[in-house]
Amino acid sequence: MQQAAAPVLRAERVHKRFGGVHALRGADLVVLPGEIHALVGENGSGKSTLLKIVGGQLQPDAGALHVTEGSGIATVSQETTLVPDLSIAENILLGHQVRRRGVIDWRATRALAASHLRRLGLELDVSQPVRRLRPDQAQMVEIARALSADARILILDEPTSSLTDDEVESLFASVRRVRSEGVATIFVSHRLNEVFALCDRVTTLRDGRTVGSGPVSGTTQDDLVELMVGRLLDTPPAAAPHVPGAQPVLRARDLSSAGAFEGVDLDVGPGEIVGLAGLVGAGRTELLESLFGLHRLGGRLELAGSPVVNRSPADAIRNGIALVPADRKRHGLVLGRSVRDNLLMAAQSRIRRLRVPRAARELAVVRAVIERLRIRTHSPSSPVMTLSGGNQQKVLLAKWLQTNPRLLMLDEPTRGVDVGAKGEIYRLLLEARTHGIGILVSSSEAPELLMLCDRIVVMFRGRVCASLSRAEANEAEIARLAGGHA
Repeated sequence: MQQAAAPVLRAERVHKRFGGVHALRGADLVVLPGEIHALVGENGSGKSTLLKIVGGQLQPDAGALHVTEGSGIATVSQETTLVPDLSIAENILLGHQVRRRGVIDWRATRALAASHLRRLGLELDVSQPVRRLRPDQAQMVEIARALSADARILILDEPTSSLTDDEVESLFASVRRVRSEGVATIFVSHRLNEVFALCDRVTTLRDGRTVGSGPVSGTTQDDLVELMVGRLLDTPPAAAPHVPGAQPVLRARDLSSAGAFEGVDLDVGPGEIVGLAGLVGAGRTELLESLFGLHRLGGRLELAGSPVVNRSPADAIRNGIALVPADRKRHGLVLGRSVRDNLLMAAQSRIRRLRVPRAARELAVVRAVIERLRIRTHSPSSPVMTLSGGNQQKVLLAKWLQTNPRLLMLDEPTRGVDVGAKGEIYRLLLEARTHGIGILVSSSEAPELLMLCDRIVVMFRGRVCASLSRAEANEAEIARLAGGHA
């Protein structure tokens, strides 16, 4: 990569408003040919808006965008746009299949698609349907499709959010390979360790403005965090050690769910935070969903000493169980409804029984929650879709805390959330435990579990393979056990 080369992309003093919201306030971005350029910032900093302007999906209100002639731009987002039942070849060359005399030449089409994958170091049977692929393979098919259109600027928007560590490294290897061909990549991730592992330069946005840009080398994670949030973050206080002895909030024995997990024993005490670790497919998500009544569950389950059977989420909620799911947009929030509606949704029946007038009481509750959880919203009546990802996640967590659960379960609680919002969520969980709530956290991020949890239960292929105390747990040991090395 030649640092002296002319930029392949230059955005200057870009402004964009959405009604009363000033999303961009003079943002700048300069990308050089053949570099991997990180774009970082808190949720709501303007990253998505700037990328949509660069990609041609939005027009700026003011500013200038300069792109080198012949430099096509393609975006690969975290939410795949592939057609699952079409073949890999059809997805890569959709609308651009090789034709002979007006008829698709499938042999040539498959050969061309395979050549695009080989650019990424991937050998696959391109005649197989996309639905058979792993998440990282599907991401690389998306990249191959972008490159097949001769894109010289590739935008990767949170491409690793649902990938395992091995899959992330495989994806990174492919990105490095196309860098060697002179393709420039704009890389967006909330995981700052990925920025340092992959990228050459980094641009930081805050409140719609560019507040820093330069080489990754010589920059520290603290430097980036301070630029992103405008100050150094306070380190979340370590959870005080849980004192065992009280009757468990959750006592589970020999739990099983067909094809997902079996023989699971699990206890969670009042005021205890228990972590669930394991690779994708280990059964962590399925275990939480089964405890919440989403799947048929075998075995014995007790809450606060009483046997329970959760045949549905309604049963689970009545029994004092809450679940914050991994995908807040699909399974956690009603994006078109207001912040107020989402906050009250799960606890509505309880609020209706209060004696004060419903509307006044609801608004008082909502305003108190917004203030306590530091949810940044223009108004309680604002649609939740208008909030940043971190604030959406706090709304989702608050929705379930409003039910006063005995057991709070969270699946990937900080996925797609910036560093500032992560600290806020950790604070809320540590606060919740002081009220005697038992907390069960499933996360693919070992540092998160090590910071929050009293114990970490490791799963491998649907079985519990170890339970580690705070003193026994470390990243290397969790990785070893999660990989099946007992």
